[in-house]
Amino acid sequence: MYIIVGLGNPDRQYQNTRHNIGFDVVDVIASKNNITITERKHKALIGKGFAGGQKVVLVKPQTYMNLSGESVREVIDFYKIDEKSELIVISDDVSLDVGQIRIRKKGSAGGHNGLKNIILNLGHDEFHRVKMGVGEKPAGYDLADYVLGHFPKEEREIMDESAKRAADAVEVMITDGVDTAMNQYNKKM
Repeated sequence: MYIIVGLGNPDRQYQNTRHNIGFDVVDVIASKNNITITERKHKALIGKGFAGGQKVVLVKPQTYMNLSGESVREVIDFYKIDEKSELIVISDDVSLDVGQIRIRKKGSAGGHNGLKNIILNLGHDEFHRVKMGVGEKPAGYDLADYVLGHFPKEEREIMDESAKRAADAVEVMITDGVDTAMNQYNKKM
């Protein structure tokens, strides 16, 4: 079984923002695999089904980004998975170009507060992640304002395609392993 967590913020005002791209990817995975994400538990919206031939639990924490780890911890404790091999976290990344995907087996939070809180709650940084490039903040912008901002139309189109590729990458991670997915998807566009 795999727990696939998309990071984002729950309120309507945050829909389609840079910070919510994790939610967007989880929604694509759900749509592709006929999974509904409507169950409310573990401080999250949850959907259960199959992806890549494996049982999956899709998770959209409802704690707001900075407390995402609380939800992730509850889900892991409930389903008793091996968080080092069966947890996949999808988040935005301002150090990657818009639409770029980077898959990692482990690593630091890289300044991302949602990942920081997950690392804090798990007690380690050894979990798989899919980082979604949302572009570097322009000079003079506040980082919070930038990541909570919406994509311009042309970038939104790129991100919609990127979310589909990321959903495919997650399935490759499940079926063929993280190394294979890294080799296929960790390329500049």
